[in-house]
This record gives sequence, structure tokens and C-alpha cells, in this order.
Amino acid sequence: MFQAHLTVDRDFPIAPLDRRLFGIFVEHMGRCVYTGIFEPGHPTADEQGFRGDVAALTRELGATVVRYPGGNFMSGYNWEDGVGPRADRPVRLDLAWYSTETNQVGTNEFIPWARSVGMEPMLGVNLGTRGPDEARHYLEYVNHPGGTTLSEQRRAHGTDEPHDVKLWCLGNEMDGPWQICRKTAAEYGRIALETGKLMKMVDPTIALAACGSSAHDMPTYGAWEDTVLEHCFDVVDYVSLHTYFTKYRLPTLAPVGTVPATMSTEEYFAQIETTGKFIDEVVAVADAVAARRHSSKRIMLSFDEWNVWYRARHGEHLKPVGWPQAPRLLEEVYNTEDALLVGGVLTTLMNHADRVKVACLAQLVNVIGPIMTEPGGRAWRQTIFHPFAQAAKWGLGTVLRPLVRSPGFQDPRHGELPHLVASVVDDADSGTTTVFVLNRSLDEEMDLTVSLRGLGPDRVVLEATQLHHADLQATNTADEPDKVAPTALAGITLDGETLRVTLKRASWNVITTRSASRAHPHASTQARTTG
Repeated sequence: MFQAHLTVDRDFPIAPLDRRLFGIFVEHMGRCVYTGIFEPGHPTADEQGFRGDVAALTRELGATVVRYPGGNFMSGYNWEDGVGPRADRPVRLDLAWYSTETNQVGTNEFIPWARSVGMEPMLGVNLGTRGPDEARHYLEYVNHPGGTTLSEQRRAHGTDEPHDVKLWCLGNEMDGPWQICRKTAAEYGRIALETGKLMKMVDPTIALAACGSSAHDMPTYGAWEDTVLEHCFDVVDYVSLHTYFTKYRLPTLAPVGTVPATMSTEEYFAQIETTGKFIDEVVAVADAVAARRHSSKRIMLSFDEWNVWYRARHGEHLKPVGWPQAPRLLEEVYNTEDALLVGGVLTTLMNHADRVKVACLAQLVNVIGPIMTEPGGRAWRQTIFHPFAQAAKWGLGTVLRPLVRSPGFQDPRHGELPHLVASVVDDADSGTTTVFVLNRSLDEEMDLTVSLRGLGPDRVVLEATQLHHADLQATNTADEPDKVAPTALAGITLDGETLRVTLKRASWNVITTRSASRAHPHASTQARTTG
């Protein structure tokens, strides 16, 4: 066992936590939509064809925002194909994923479904095969109250009131060689500027996210963000970041057939620090553009694609044969190790709450998703479901600046890294304070002391859980859906503003306390100790 210390102080906040940090991503890809969220004829399907079991799990997941309809799919999508009577909608070849798209789910089906499960839509416009004119027409169709051809068309399609979507993406990964109608930074910056101008003329209340570079290791990274923002700085509110965590040492643009080396688990977990560095670098570029313009405006970050993804990343997982409908693509099966990494990344996103205002775990179901389904059958939670759901549940209030003191390990890229990874979120309105803690030591338990300065000495534990499994490769399946799941965390002591607990090796832990005078009736009432 080793000693570790975490100190926070209410007088030293980072920023209020934007709830849109707990977003998700739904793309018309593989089985995310069809046999994922939507499957007419399923025993749980509603009258629109959406699966009730997936809807229930989505509510439990607690996602606040959903990015739609892509992804790479977005760069070849005609929004008009997904509106109007379903029987009249065209069937198209989807060039992004070599699949056949039926368009049975589109704007007027998806947005009401998303809101019914607690998510606000973040829509994307196609800046690959299309451009500013189609984007402003889509916005008018979606958001304008009535009296114009497009808004009246929406009303004729059965949606009388405007959808009032406030958050929009200007294309997707436009520097990627894999992207339909890839752009140079200057080309994309110009089209993003002109598209943004038109869209904000139609509806000045919307917020826009410009594409950042597709990955941290892209040759275009850094210079892309600088050039793009130099063009569209005045009309956009966010720049996007995308990252997928891997155990393979394989660059994004590695030649097909390259045999990857495998990282150690400690190197895998060190990608938590890589994420923080990524965020800091993009902030620095955005602020450099602002400085050159003598502008006080600050571009915020939309981390709108992130997840673990490396096992199902090649061959048939990306390019099916024969243009099938809803093929099995990118169906990554997550283990305990992956869940711990996801928890650690969530702490990093929260600890950058001053600039990261939107984030989307990619994707919701089947396709690198926290939820898995069987067509016509069961749905279950993957391991990564749990840390996300807990962060979404308890990530309320203001993030406090964490001071970490902990032994650690040596990483070839980042040097000495602590075993302790943590974020603390304090909600002064409700009196709750939640400590999110990852012990990434693979061998030793952690004897953790948490100093909660300025939060009041009279506190009780409201809820405390740990996610741990002796086998880091353990997974959840349809037959064993709860093999890896949170359990009660015992042995917590509270003495004034000091919390002490022993954490298992390789474990993700969430501890919520509340001021005793405002405690929930089901909170522990033991004077100084709770189990």
C-alpha cells in the first residue's frame, strides 16, 4: 500500500462545469442507428420504431448532448433525404462506410427521440460534398418558426414547432485523407467562415463548432487549427478535438497492413496526460489567433469525438463488402482496463472545464459504444458505460483545482506520472461534493487522504462506489451483463474536512459527500465513519 494525498479548496476553482461535457455521438454507421437505437418490430420498440430497452439505458447513461448525423457520414449526407414520408425517402450508397443507407431515421424522428431520453441535439452540416447554401437551408428547415417554403415544408412533414437546435458542427474532420471531399486548411477555413456567416444570419442564437485537425498525430495538427481559425475566428464559438485511445503504437496514417506493437497498461493509462496536453496545445493555438487579432474573444473547445478504439479498427471492421445495410462495424468489446482509462479521461475533461465546454463520447450503441445490442434481442452495458454514467450523474457544479501528491511510474513520453488521477466537483447549491479518483497502480492499494478545504467540517457520505475487477481483461456480455460494474466502497472516514479511504489497485472510485445539514435522507448518518 502507498500513501497519496489530494487537496482542493473552494476558493481555488477551475470553472463551472458545463453539463454539455457529458455528450454522446450517434452516426449513421454500422448498427448505431439501425438495430441500435431504432429497430421496428423489436419487442420493446415504440410506435416510431425506437427500441425501448436502448432508450432506458440511454437515460441511465445520462448523456446531455448528442452529435448527429456524423462523423464521416456527414460529409456525403443530403439532409433532404431524411425528411418527409418514410416511404418516399431515397435509398443511397454511403461512401463513408461502404454501406446502404435507407434514410428511415432522419431529422424529424431523431430530434424528438433524443429529447425524449434527455439529450439536446448537436447537428452537423455537410461541408464535404455540399456547402453554405445547403447548410443555411437545413438550419432554416430545422429552426425557423414558419412562413417560408422550408419551414412550411417541415410543418407539412408533421413538425409544427421549430426544433430550435442551438449547437451546430461545421463539417467533420475535413483534413482527413479518408474524408469525402477533404479540404486544405485554407479551403476549409474559408468555407467555414462563409457557412457560419449565412447560418448566423438565419439564426443568430446558434453556436458553431469549427473542425480542428482530425487527430493529435496528424501532420496537419497545430498549423491546421491556426489557419482555420485565422479565417473563421469571428463566426465560430468552438474548435473541435477528436481522439481515440489505443494500446497499439500505430500512427493515424500508418500504411494498411502495418503490424502494430502493443503498449503496456501503464503506457495505455498515460494517454490521460496526452489528452491534457492536447487540450492545452489547442487552447494555446486558439489564443494565439486571438492575440494576433487583439481580440478578447476566447474560442472554447468541443471534444466531440473521443473513446477507446483499437481492436476493431482495421479490415472488415471499416470496409464491408457488397454495400450491406447496417453491417457490424467497429463493434469494440470493452474490458475493465478500458473503463479505467475512460474514467481517467473524464477527470481530465472536467479539470479543463474552463475551456472544454462540449464533449461527445463516440458512439452511443454498438459502434464503439457503451451500449451493445442483439438484433431482435437483448441490450446491455459495456464496462465503459459505468464511469461515464457516474460522471454525468455527479458532475454538477464547479470543478475545484486538484493538488495531487502521489508516488507513480515512469512513462517514456511524459516522464514521472502519479498513480493518483482525480477531479473534484463541488455543487454549492445542493451542498454536494464529488471526488472522482482513479488508482492506476497495477500492484498496490492506495491509502488516500483528501483535504476538502472550505467545504465545511460537518459532512456525510451520500454515495460511494468502486469499479474494480481482478482481471483487467474482463468484459460484460449479454449473458454476463454485470460482470464488471460498480460496487459499494466501504471504509471511508470523515474527520472535519478530511476524508480518508483505501482504494484497490487499478480501480475507479466515485465518492459523493454532502453537508450534513442538507443531506439526503438516505445518506449515511454514521457520525464519522461510513461503509
